[in-house]
Amino acid sequence: MTTTRRTENFPVASWLLPRRLRPPIHAFYAFVRTADDIADNPDISCDNKLLYINEMLVKVNQIDKGKAQAQNLLSAFRQDVTKTRYADWNELMAYCRLSAAPVGRFLIELTGGDEAAWPPSDALCAALQIINHVQDCGEDFRTLDRVYLPADMLAREGATVDALAASQASSALRRVLDSVLDGVDGLLDEASSVGSVISDRRLAREASGIYALARRLVDRLRVEDPLAGPVRLSRPLALWTFICGALMCPRAA
Repeated sequence: MTTTRRTENFPVASWLLPRRLRPPIHAFYAFVRTADDIADNPDISCDNKLLYINEMLVKVNQIDKGKAQAQNLLSAFRQDVTKTRYADWNELMAYCRLSAAPVGRFLIELTGGDEAAWPPSDALCAALQIINHVQDCGEDFRTLDRVYLPADMLAREGATVDALAASQASSALRRVLDSVLDGVDGLLDEASSVGSVISDRRLAREASGIYALARRLVDRLRVEDPLAGPVRLSRPLALWTFICGALMCPRAA
């Protein structure tokens, strides 16, 4: 069985985190990445996708930490198989609580943090998830018939999902993308305190660096068309942005 791989915008267990924490983080990430790749593989039938993902529930017990978060992520991947449209922003946020928030919560738990840090972390993780949705909106529609852009936003601007199959965004679809990015900006505003509420200094730095990357990507997506080609940051720019963000963390001193 082959799986699909997508370009990652954000670091996983970067050099900022203690070496002792990298193995459990990589193990957790590899587990959920496998399930995600299954859900995103256009060559696997929906029934088989659900079968493979359900079988992975058994493997959750092999994870030392993060069982509850892994279970939530598996629920999100099952949802990816069975649900291809989202009515509105609230419905999309409910999906992000399963598909994105558990990653930040796992890292906070692993480094000894508490639930007080969850709200800004959840907002940051949701923002990252939706940034990926915007970047991949054309590919998701063409290969999986999956649309994360809220249906009410599309209807309000007079756009249809078929516009996602084009080689460039129509003016109506561009307005929808900008509305989604407005929502992402709101999430990033909610996440702005993430570097000060995470108790572990090194994780706080990493979160601040990722926050800076997210802001930079939103700016790029406002002026570039994800249907016309990949909208990514160059490695030098991404590294510079991440380092500057990490250094601006309130806990960097």
